[in-house]
Amino acid sequence: MRAQGAAGHDEALERTLTASRALLGLVARSLAGVSDAVTLPQFRVLVLLSSRGPARMGDLAQLLGVHQSSFSRTADRLEAAGLLVREQSPGSRREVRVSATAQGLRIVEDVTEARRREIAQVLAGLSPDEQLKVAAGFELFALAAGEPSAAESLLLGI
Repeated sequence: MRAQGAAGHDEALERTLTASRALLGLVARSLAGVSDAVTLPQFRVLVLLSSRGPARMGDLAQLLGVHQSSFSRTADRLEAAGLLVREQSPGSRREVRVSATAQGLRIVEDVTEARRREIAQVLAGLSPDEQLKVAAGFELFALAAGEPSAAESLLLGI
């Protein structure tokens, strides 16, 4: 019985890896138009700032799973490109908060719209029932990975 469970887990893992390769290709294509302006890690910073609003640098570094000094260098590059601004926190002179500029937010919007078109094109090849199955599977995967659901994001204002 345990061997069947392990086999099922292995099959789910392989299928998810295959789907992740397809998604990675889609992500790469959606970023192609801005690849000269931002790297993938820099884009992730802009996405977090777009969805969460201004944040402390230490909090962003933690969310990204990087050391604060590494994040500081990323912030330096984004600031130099006019995509991010640093401000002293109103509550503490020692804290630095960062926020995306209008140009940084526009990049997130443009890439998200390109990604939306790519996903719509893929889903168009599926039946309505298959589209719902894909959506349910991705929703479950996102939940397991700790991403907030669309409904939670709306409640949070992001």
